[in-house]
Amino acid sequence: MKIHIRKAEKNDMSQILERIKELAVFEKEPDAVEITVSDLEYDGFGPKPKFQCFVAEKEGRIVGIALTYTRYSTWKGEVLHLEDLIVEESMRGHGIGTQLLDKVVQHGNELGVKRISWEVLDWNEPAISFYQSKGADVKRDWDVVHLNQNGIKNYLAKL
Repeated sequence: MKIHIRKAEKNDMSQILERIKELAVFEKEPDAVEITVSDLEYDGFGPKPKFQCFVAEKEGRIVGIALTYTRYSTWKGEVLHLEDLIVEESMRGHGIGTQLLDKVVQHGNELGVKRISWEVLDWNEPAISFYQSKGADVKRDWDVVHLNQNGIKNYLAKL
């Protein structure tokens, strides 16, 4: 199977959004995706790009993505955050996830980051096993904390 890994282009965003929505369904959050193709185009290719995305392409169709951005750790310095690594369900088991993760790690190394980090749902045992097989340390003693848009408004209303 011939898979081509490359940087995403602006005209890829509709297919990338399809993969994002597929992940939301897999993660049992089918209605959680609010982002649009226009948002992705602007945020990825506007005057101040907010993310870098790599795609896995088979015969002109995007079958996987890895979306990253940099952030800062007060303990380590610059960190590359892997927001999502998604492989279309029908294409799993063919090494595409490995190829995308390879690209992310190469990208992080080129940037000179001190760490690459990401989250995985605690029930997603296949993903956890995959990451551990690649040498990743899955932290079981940390909880992810979110303050969504309504939470932000409620918080500020109490100030």
